[in-house]
Amino acid sequence: MKIQHLEMKNITKRFPGVLANDNVSIGVHSGEVLALLGENGAGKTTLMKILYGLYQPDEGEIWINDLPVTIHSPRDAMRLGIGMVHQHFMLVPTLTVVENVILGLPTGRGPLLYTKEATERLVELSQKYGLKTNPNAYIWQLSVGEQQRVEILKVLYRGAELLILDEPTAVLTPKEVDELFSILEEMVDLGLGIIFISHKLKEIMQISDRVTVLRNGRSIHTLPTADTSEHELAELMVGRDITNEFPRQYQHTEKAILEIASLEVFNDQRLLAIKNLSLQIHAGEIVGLAGVSGNGQRELAEALVHLRDVQSGKILLNGKDVTHTNPAQMIEAGIGYIPEDRLHVGTIPTFSVSENLILKDHAKKPLSKYGFLQLENIKKYTTNLVEEFDIKTPNIQAPAKTLSGGNIQKLVLAREIARQPKFLLANQPTRGLDIGATEFVYRRLIEQRDQGKAILLISEDLDEIFTLSDRVAVIYEGKILGIVPISQAKRESIGLLMAGLSENN
Repeated sequence: MKIQHLEMKNITKRFPGVLANDNVSIGVHSGEVLALLGENGAGKTTLMKILYGLYQPDEGEIWINDLPVTIHSPRDAMRLGIGMVHQHFMLVPTLTVVENVILGLPTGRGPLLYTKEATERLVELSQKYGLKTNPNAYIWQLSVGEQQRVEILKVLYRGAELLILDEPTAVLTPKEVDELFSILEEMVDLGLGIIFISHKLKEIMQISDRVTVLRNGRSIHTLPTADTSEHELAELMVGRDITNEFPRQYQHTEKAILEIASLEVFNDQRLLAIKNLSLQIHAGEIVGLAGVSGNGQRELAEALVHLRDVQSGKILLNGKDVTHTNPAQMIEAGIGYIPEDRLHVGTIPTFSVSENLILKDHAKKPLSKYGFLQLENIKKYTTNLVEEFDIKTPNIQAPAKTLSGGNIQKLVLAREIARQPKFLLANQPTRGLDIGATEFVYRRLIEQRDQGKAILLISEDLDEIFTLSDRVAVIYEGKILGIVPISQAKRESIGLLMAGLSENN
């Protein structure tokens, strides 16, 4: 049965303490891209997992070509022509492309692995949809963009006519995003239907034909993309006006809170990743460190919080040499850290929201007394933080891993800011966050700056750098190529420096 039209009618899904989908209805036709837009935790992925058979709805129906269908499992979904490409790839790195594509399928010769026919079919699909790939390459040899093509080929190989793409651009470079969109346009021209889950407004405006907006588990509105704007979609998504324009109150003092002098740091391969780097960050300013990924940002961040050894040079905090202290001593000295990996470095996923909020201060009064945790004080303290930072969680005992990405980031932000750090290191603080969560993080960082805190913002997003920074430093191959006040910074010049060039090259 070829899918001409699919509808999900009045879908409701409940989890303990959470109403994930509340009477949601959507529809998608063959030959179109339907964007599913919403904040982190709005219910987008849950809805699609129901369509793919990973969850069962508590209420509601699914119809294909005006006939009701029942989907108990992904096998049922694939039999009906529905395929899903998950945000986190489901590939085995040590197997080849063709082996990953046929994994779990019979190969025509009983227990023996036979890939000749599969390879030929794979090449045919690659050519038909413009998904260039080498069937015999190992997954570990492929770039992230190439791995995503393999995931798409897996569902096409199984006969999918409707593709669900969950945050497909989250880990792609701009060039890879352009390549993906070209592939999707080719698929649509050939009659496939696509549900594109995202919270990136520019991409939705570029690739989709219609948009369904979800908010707090409900479908708010469906409208043609050509009849809307980024601003309108942002308001529909969060239920209020959104702005990234913030008053600039640059009143930093001459006092350098953090001083980095001639710093040199090795990467994991024992090669110099940070080379003779010097930088000062004053009280009451945000210094934005701009650069393309892989130019030493991670190594610098880890060295500053002493998760990585310093080979030479100095780190001074409030004039005190802290170059060779340990992480615990850096925490005590007044450094706050918002890491790039919020789930595995910023939190302990299996610990509760409450436990994660007190990780750095659980042994101090009033959270602890004579070595014993003061449970009532902890409950009051963490409940206040959950409310102040609008962390959406069923309760403070819920495991951190059950929260959406945006709410995990708010948890990390709450813990670090509540400690009143002298210096705050924010590494990619809004990566993967929706527009509402991003605005929340921006406001909190600016509040800290206006209270006199020194902040180093490490970001690969130039828009973010220009929105928040008072000064911009550009890092390239472990070196600072230039530092300019934001009032004098030009995007073209910063972009050239990020590529290791200058306007004079």
